Amino acid sequence: MKRIFLIAAIAAATTGLNAQTVSFGVKGGVNVTTVSADNNADRDSKVSFHAGVLSHIHINEQFALQPELFYSGQGFKSKSISNLKANLNYINLPVLLQYMVSKGFRLETGPQVGGLIGAKLKGDNIDKDIKDNYKKVDFSWVFGAGYLFTSGLGVDARYNLGLSNIDNTGNDNVKNRGFAVGLFYQFPSK
Repeated sequence: MKRIFLIAAIAAATTGLNAQTVSFGVKGGVNVTTVSADNNADRDSKVSFHAGVLSHIHINEQFALQPELFYSGQGFKSKSISNLKANLNYINLPVLLQYMVSKGFRLETGPQVGGLIGAKLKGDNIDKDIKDNYKKVDFSWVFGAGYLFTSGLGVDARYNLGLSNIDNTGNDNVKNRGFAVGLFYQFPSK
């Protein structure tokens, strides 16, 4: 798994050197996340946000690479205990291959590595650090689509499919899952 991410990162760096145009941007939006587990009976989706930066590197007219770096609020909430949430905070680095379907519309997919920067269990009279219960690194695969308007403003929607077990306790096989919808602004390239 780590080799796939390393190869994707090397390909992104190498391709970026020969790129025709490079532009940078900012992004942000809403996440709806949960985790899949062997026993998923008590977990439900929670809403959070993401925000960060991107680099859009055109390889040719139809293909581009888009590495990003952003904060992502993830986790889940309990179905059985009211107001109980597990807030998992990540810094994510996806490297997406984009296919320009038509003017402005793009499909995208690629690997993502995430670094856990914080994890808390919060609820009524509960505020507990649970970072030690989760692995520091998460590997996932991203699928999505977006549309870039001529003004530089764009919209995108993605699904994040966790590939690695993030449980550090050895009790369960837990993987991140989530949808994200957002806005981005891509600055004009020079």
